[in-house]
Amino acid sequence: MVEAVKEIVFASNNKHKLDEIRDMLPDGIQLLSQAEIGFNQDVEETGKTFEDNALLKAQALFDFSGKVCFADDSGLEVKALKGQPGVKSARYSGEPVDHKRNVSLLIKNLEGKKDRTARFVTVICLLTADKTLFFEGEVKGTIAEAPRGDNGFGYDPVFIPEGENRTFAEMSPEEKNAISHRKRAVEKLLEFLKYL
Repeated sequence: MVEAVKEIVFASNNKHKLDEIRDMLPDGIQLLSQAEIGFNQDVEETGKTFEDNALLKAQALFDFSGKVCFADDSGLEVKALKGQPGVKSARYSGEPVDHKRNVSLLIKNLEGKKDRTARFVTVICLLTADKTLFFEGEVKGTIAEAPRGDNGFGYDPVFIPEGENRTFAEMSPEEKNAISHRKRAVEKLLEFLKYL
């Protein structure tokens, strides 16, 4: 008989993300942040895929704590740019991370391109003592001609999800979170956790 998981560590200190996932967890499972287990190092994201980067972060936490843990990696893939910015989404325009500069570069690189289809992807890696599992969530959409809206962050001002005429940044946080790529990946993870 496998002992039920009572604690799970998430590779994040982002209060908003942590609260969102805590609200979705089944009863009896406590979510811990990196800070709460005393893990304060930066894990370099050197992977070539979202899976690679999520695994790097989850492995570092697991090696440190020995607890069941998960990490996520997310990004934007644009068809006309052969999947760019992809795993380099946050640093698309270089260091330091600058969301406005990233959006400007994306718009510039799409000049003259008819196909503006794209997708936001989140991959979660869950590590237990004997399992390495991946859960993916995606939202398909298109890239707007220019930024619109003041909510969200990153590429939200230029990403229009399928079935919408507003960008993520024009939606309320609740509207965006209801259909987000992260929520879809987290829902798959939580479905699995019910059986752990």
